[in-house]
Amino acid sequence: MTDRFIEATGTSGIGGVEHRASRSLIALVWPILAVGAVLALVPLWLGGSRVMMGVSVVGLVFACYAIGFNLIFGSTGQLFLCVGALAGIGGYGSAILADNVGLPLPLSMLLATAAASLLGGLLSWTAVRRSLGVIFTGIITLIFSLVFGNLLLGAGGVTGGDGGFRIQTGAGTFLRQPIPPYYLMLALVLSYLLIHGLLRRSRAGWAFRALRDDEVAAELAGVDVARYRVYAALVGSAMLGLTGSVYAITEGTISPTTYGFAQVDVETMVMLAFGGIGTLFGPILGAGIFTIINELILDLGQLRLVVYGALIIALFLWVPRGVIPTLRDVIQRRRASSSRPDTTPVHTLNTGPD
Repeated sequence: MTDRFIEATGTSGIGGVEHRASRSLIALVWPILAVGAVLALVPLWLGGSRVMMGVSVVGLVFACYAIGFNLIFGSTGQLFLCVGALAGIGGYGSAILADNVGLPLPLSMLLATAAASLLGGLLSWTAVRRSLGVIFTGIITLIFSLVFGNLLLGAGGVTGGDGGFRIQTGAGTFLRQPIPPYYLMLALVLSYLLIHGLLRRSRAGWAFRALRDDEVAAELAGVDVARYRVYAALVGSAMLGLTGSVYAITEGTISPTTYGFAQVDVETMVMLAFGGIGTLFGPILGAGIFTIINELILDLGQLRLVVYGALIIALFLWVPRGVIPTLRDVIQRRRASSSRPDTTPVHTLNTGPD
C-alpha cells in the first residue's frame, strides 16, 4: 500500500516531492530563465542601498545552500547536518590559499571547492559503507560540523579565530562593490538549478528517486546505491563549497559564525522545508520568503527567535510537505474535480396525463 501511494503521488519517506520530470529541455530551462529575469530586477529596486543589496546577496547565498542540501537530502535521503562546515571549507580554504599561500584566486577557489566536494563524498561513502540510516548520518555529519567549528577557533593563527579572517584578495575590485556580487551569486543560483534539473531528467535522477523511496527495491532493480549516493554528495558538497568560497571573497570578512551550524544549517533546513523538499524551486521560494521575514523582524532583537519558532511550528503543522507540493496538490484536485463528468441524476416531476 505504501509503495503504491509513493508511486502515485511522487512523495518519499522523507516528505519530499519529486514528480517524474519531463525530458523536454525547454520545459526545464524556461522556468529557470523566468526566475532569473525576475531576480535580476532586484538591484533596480534596491541598488541604491548597500545594506539592502547585502541582504539580497545573503538571500541568494542561502538559496544556493538550500539547492545543494536539496540535492543531497531531497534526492537521496542523506541528512547532511554540515552545510555550513562544507561551505566554510570553501570559504576559509579559498581565503587562506589566496592570501597566505599566494595562489591565484580562481585556483584557490577551485581547490577549496574540490576539498569540500571530496569531504562530502567521503562522509557519504562512510555512511553507506557502515549502512548508517538517516538519523545516524545526521549525527555523524553534525559531529563533523562541530569539529570544524572548533578547528576554526583552535587554529586562530591561520583562521583568525573568533575575531575573523579579513580577506585581502579581491579588495578594491568589482567583487567588493554592492551590485556585482549579487549578479555573481544569481549566476550561481541559476547554474545550480540547471544542474539539479538536468540530473533529475537523467539516469542518475531515476536512480536518486528509486533509492530515496525504497533502498532495498532500488538495489533489487540494479541501482548501485553506494555509487549514486556518493555522486549526489560530491555534486551537492561542491555546490556548498563553491558558494561559501564566492561569498567569502565578495564579503571580505569571515568568521566561525559565518558558517556556524545555527546560522547556516538550521535556516537552510527551514527554508527548504518551507518551499518543499525534493522540488526544484522549493529552495528559491523558501530562501526568498525567509530572507524577507528575517529582515522584517530584525528589530525585535531576541524576540525574533520566538517569532521564528512560531513560524516553524505553523509550517510543520499546516504545510508539512512544503508550500509548492501543497499548492500543486490543490491545483491537481481542482482540475480533477472540474474535469469529472456530472453524474448527478436528473429527476423529472410527474404531473400526470395531459
